[in-house]
Amino acid sequence: MIPWYIVIKQMGLLDSLWALVLPGAVPVFSVILLLNFFREIPKELHEAAFIDGAGHWTTLWRVIVPVSTPALATITLFSLVGHWNSWFDGMILMNKAENYPLQSYIQTIVVQRSYSMLSRQEISELATISDRTLRASQIFLGTLPIVLVYPFLQKYFVKGIVLGGVKG
Repeated sequence: MIPWYIVIKQMGLLDSLWALVLPGAVPVFSVILLLNFFREIPKELHEAAFIDGAGHWTTLWRVIVPVSTPALATITLFSLVGHWNSWFDGMILMNKAENYPLQSYIQTIVVQRSYSMLSRQEISELATISDRTLRASQIFLGTLPIVLVYPFLQKYFVKGIVLGGVKG
């Protein structure tokens, strides 16, 4: 973790949005998953496309990408959930509380009870709210974007299951 922080600091990314985006832009686990998935695509699909007169780019966009939409949807969902739930990165890489991502901000209020960044009126309003309500709101806000994105990606998961189950 220390070398990771030093690299981000040396690149001048502290207190910027890029400090949260760039380090996790190409997750190694996702690359390995996709690499193994692409290796399992039958070579006959490539050969059939080339016989039909398709070039490399046409084969990629018209054959490989449509076949790999379930894997790409899975990796997209993994990445979205991973970035959305990473409150710790915001705590370390942002020096000012106003630059915190939503998860880091909620974490400081609910878990650490650091009210220093709130106004007096907001603190008095929070005093009337129970801890259970605050935690429930954190869970709701934490899952809402993923719940909204999942229905759009679900058709690719179902398509992948059906394609994998049909033999013949």
